[in-house]
Amino acid sequence: MLAIFLKTLPFFALIGLGYWAGRTRFFSAEATAYLTKFVFYFALSAMLFRFSANLSLAEVWDGRLVAAYLWGTAFVYAIASLVGFLRGLDVATNGIEAQCAVIGNTGFLGVPMLTLLLGPEAIGPVLMALAVDLIVFSSLIVILITGSREGQLRLSTLRIVGVGLLKNPMIVAITLGFLWSGLQIPIPVPVNEFLAILGGAATPGALFAIGASLALKSAERIEIAGWLTFCKLVLHPLFVAFAALFLFGVDPYKAGVIIAAAALPVAGNVYMLAQHYSVAPQRVSAAILVSTAASIVTVSLVVGWVSAL
Repeated sequence: MLAIFLKTLPFFALIGLGYWAGRTRFFSAEATAYLTKFVFYFALSAMLFRFSANLSLAEVWDGRLVAAYLWGTAFVYAIASLVGFLRGLDVATNGIEAQCAVIGNTGFLGVPMLTLLLGPEAIGPVLMALAVDLIVFSSLIVILITGSREGQLRLSTLRIVGVGLLKNPMIVAITLGFLWSGLQIPIPVPVNEFLAILGGAATPGALFAIGASLALKSAERIEIAGWLTFCKLVLHPLFVAFAALFLFGVDPYKAGVIIAAAALPVAGNVYMLAQHYSVAPQRVSAAILVSTAASIVTVSLVVGWVSAL
């Protein structure tokens, strides 16, 4: 377990460095925003395209794995929604809290860290988990918020969801990569080297950006942040593990990867959605801050456990 912790420590140290830079204002809020934009649209997209272009969809697709991750995630989403309903939350706020309970930082943190800790074969399951998060649950929160505000589900809402998916660079990069792979077009050496160099900036850039953005967040309503952190770091991997290992009989290695992906802290894009729709952004920022701090320990524990599967 100590060996796993020491392997994860450099990743969290980079987050800590970014946090220091943001906290001391060495990195301004504007600089953090532009670094995040660079990683999101360029470096991470290059990494995801290169990964998926060197894999075939047939190698990556696993119906049992997708079903297990979807089942476990939906179950925790339902638990968080039920608790929110009992607390009298409106639909939009309830949806945002449920999003915090299940959407982890798979793109910025999971892709680089889990492929290093669990091996390059982990990229396929990680991409599948990322796709489920982006396509299913990111679409669901938009539908819930816009539908609740308009009082009904309109065609325009589905159009917003569709356009949002088409504009998401991670979805575009993965899709184009699999199309490139499916057409069996070799990537020219200069292009492959360009993608490798640009994609290489994704890991340090993303981790630094996570830390710098955390410095801008406040830990208000700590009791709610604690509950959402418990959902994300404990319940989510627990129910994904139950679904993968007992309900759907997923291959142990692949099961371990999606369990580890489920153990990641709350994703920053949940805050972006909350801020865009003006739905409890301070609550989300607190959940991101608390879950990221706690994940320094919990992620190591989960990765150590799944490594033994």
